Amino acid sequence: MSETAEPSLAPSIVNPLRDSRSIAEDYHNRQVAAVNDHEIRMSVMTAGFAWHSHPESDEVFLVIDGELVIEFQDREVILAAGDMLTVPKGVVHRTRPSGSRSVNLTFERRDALTMFV
Repeated sequence: MSETAEPSLAPSIVNPLRDSRSIAEDYHNRQVAAVNDHEIRMSVMTAGFAWHSHPESDEVFLVIDGELVIEFQDREVILAAGDMLTVPKGVVHRTRPSGSRSVNLTFERRDALTMFV
């Protein structure tokens, strides 16, 4: 007896950097892909995001354009295009562009809770 394969959806190409060029908002954050129980979000920033943490999910930042500042309670780091950093679950942080604009991908659990400080 042969098994019938389930129909698959044709994968589509996503180009977050190209897509980001049409965004004019001060802060724009949307899902661009999903993998299992995680999502990949594109964030376009010309303004900062508030202090917060994710109590049960790490968050990975990958900068694809500009520079991103990630502030922690005791220090800050600046990520350039191509740089990636993991913020462990529960760590309080906030983000802002270093210059006039940054475009970033973030990877986190789809149901990640955001707790604002």
